[in-house]
Amino acid sequence: MSVKAFKLVSAVEREMLMGDKNYINIECIECCGKNLYIGTNDCFIYHFLLDEKVSTAGKITFAATKQLHKYLGLKKPVSELKAASALTRLLVLCDNTITLVNMINLEPVPTGARIKGAVTFTLNENPVSGDPFCVEVCIISVKRRTIQMFMVFEDRVQIVKEVFTPEQPCAVAVDGYYLCLALTTQYIILNYSTGVSQDLFPYCSDEKRPIVKRIGRQEFLLAGPGGLGMFATVDGISQRAPVHWSENVIGAALCFPYVVALDDEFITVHSMLDQQQKQTLPFKEGHILQDFEGKVIVATNKGVYILVPLPLEKQIQDLLASHRVEEALVLAKGARRNIPKEKFQVMYKRILQQAGFIQFAQLQFLEAKELFR
Repeated sequence: MSVKAFKLVSAVEREMLMGDKNYINIECIECCGKNLYIGTNDCFIYHFLLDEKVSTAGKITFAATKQLHKYLGLKKPVSELKAASALTRLLVLCDNTITLVNMINLEPVPTGARIKGAVTFTLNENPVSGDPFCVEVCIISVKRRTIQMFMVFEDRVQIVKEVFTPEQPCAVAVDGYYLCLALTTQYIILNYSTGVSQDLFPYCSDEKRPIVKRIGRQEFLLAGPGGLGMFATVDGISQRAPVHWSENVIGAALCFPYVVALDDEFITVHSMLDQQQKQTLPFKEGHILQDFEGKVIVATNKGVYILVPLPLEKQIQDLLASHRVEEALVLAKGARRNIPKEKFQVMYKRILQQAGFIQFAQLQFLEAKELFR
């Protein structure tokens, strides 16, 4: 049964990006605060400011204002963008080279600092260096079966470690010293400091796209066999039951308490609390789904959309109105980490009371008595 957990709202219309140039496609996106960056197949970066507006009726819309766009001078697509806001730098992957550009004017850093030979890259959101003016970058190298760790400063880069993997890596996520890797035939956890690795489960990267996503401290979300979204800790164990995705998931994102997945026809929303599918949104031709500081963004080749979460209290009230007491209570308990303690206690008491009356009206007196108590 469905819950209205998210609303899909348009953020950047195709005309703003490409006018009448139909050949332009969105390759990658990055969002940092109000700054939205888009990389395209014709080697441009676009910078927009996103303004969230709430109407008196509570309807949320987004107004995107174009700041500037910059041509990188190559005939290659911009394949990845990552913001390092502490350094006011944008890391841009194009033609196997990561370039550092200024987040405001999109100009390359004067020193020309860059990382060459990168297939793909990610940032370590749980850095080990302790230096606030540096970001830790992990790349899958063009060298066979090689991962490299770099420290990136405002105007220079420094290689820290090179690690060899048992098979060719095709996707990576990092937490502290731990790398979660999708290899050709399996997922593994690798500690790049000690070199100790641990197999997770088999996976065939030739058949479908692997997904490796850090979702919290020492925990990752992976696209497993049989269309399962699997959770794994750095110890190689799973502390949560898997969620059932479709077989051809393209991307996944986390917006607690929900896991959002994208395939070629739909956006699906599963609860991490009871693993049930809660919502399905039709969405054709989507190829990007990412979360940025709690904001979930999806994109087609031509447009960018934001999945706006409905307030948890509203979702709980909708469940109670449908007499789905158990689900409402599970969601209410899960909401504890998102709501200040005093506010939560007042809200939770009221929900228990409402749930008690619903059970009482259905003649479930013992259950009602427990809730009232």
